[in-house]
Amino acid sequence: MPRLVMKFGGTSVATVERIRNVARHVAREVRAGYEVAVVVSAMSGKTNELVAWCRDASPLYAQSEYDAVVASGEQVTSGLLAIVLSEMGIRARSWQGWQIPIETTDQHGSARIQGIDGARLDAGFRRGEVAVVAGFQGIHPASGRLTTLGRGGSDTSAVAVAAAIGAERCDIYTDVDGVYTTDPRVVTRARRLERVAFEEMLEMASLGAKVLQVRSVELAMVHRVPTTVRSSFDDPDDARPGTLICDEDDIVEQQIITGIAFSKDEAQITLRRVKDKPGIAAAIFGPLADANINVDMIIQVVSGDASTTDMTFTVPAGDYERARAILDAQAGIVEFERIEGATDVVKISAIGVGMRSHAGVAAKAFRALAEKGINIRAITTSEIKFSVLIDAAYTELAVRTLHSLYGLDKA
Repeated sequence: MPRLVMKFGGTSVATVERIRNVARHVAREVRAGYEVAVVVSAMSGKTNELVAWCRDASPLYAQSEYDAVVASGEQVTSGLLAIVLSEMGIRARSWQGWQIPIETTDQHGSARIQGIDGARLDAGFRRGEVAVVAGFQGIHPASGRLTTLGRGGSDTSAVAVAAAIGAERCDIYTDVDGVYTTDPRVVTRARRLERVAFEEMLEMASLGAKVLQVRSVELAMVHRVPTTVRSSFDDPDDARPGTLICDEDDIVEQQIITGIAFSKDEAQITLRRVKDKPGIAAAIFGPLADANINVDMIIQVVSGDASTTDMTFTVPAGDYERARAILDAQAGIVEFERIEGATDVVKISAIGVGMRSHAGVAAKAFRALAEKGINIRAITTSEIKFSVLIDAAYTELAVRTLHSLYGLDKA
């Protein structure tokens, strides 16, 4: 029998009544002839509550104990769904990460999956059981301790389980009915995409689109697991198909630009008149990397006499103050005149595999933004995307301008 993994997020399982609705989605796929594994998140708001309890208990809690606490949210959901399915006459049992086992690294709070043994799930399928798996969690085999995968980790769990059991596809159920050309709250004419290439989805997820977690898309691309984004709030007996994330070769008609993403979680830092000599870049960015601060959009402008340079780059807004403090501490090693910064900036990105075979795609955008009076602070490009950093006040205007420019408004 073909196998299917279904993943349901926190809003989809927020109440027992919503869990009953999830069970109806599962029952539909069982009737269609699939062997089903369901991966669930904690009920909406539960993880935040558990994290708050940890902080109340002690501001200096051990990360291993933090994982033991927050992993309980998914345990509750998996048990409840198994109960509801059983009540409906569908054989089901819940599985915790350590029971399968889902083996991970020992980075508590942000562990990475190293392997999954699907033998126990296989045995359950042979018994006719639906496997209800607690997402977001695993076990470090050497220590025997529970681990968690970080925010959005249930998406990663689902794709990894799908790869391990040879599933036909992985369906990610959420509160939206697919991947859109951009945020419909910003552009009312945004359209749901029928198919998106793995590479495009990876860029969109990393550049601000919140539909899928970045690591889950990476896993899907590496293991070639077709992944569908669907709405859990559709009528289970008349569910829409959602958006399929798949190989580029499986997309018949490919647009030049597939979508416009934006990220408000950006801050800009500029070091003025940095002494231009070998090792300066390493001295600036090495300490930031050691502090796990992600740096993006690096621009270097050398002075006319080549003795100094201005260095501009972006960091996540939440790391802005910490990054400035680290750079101030480097003042004795990195010679610069002053630090300037801005947090009222946004990164707008256009993504599409069609950019590989078309010239002038980015230049067209630069002209359109200039005509709207939007100044570009920084630019980065790759084979299938370009990003611009602009003032946050122009976010909606820029997104709408690019969305129309590339014909994404058209049905």
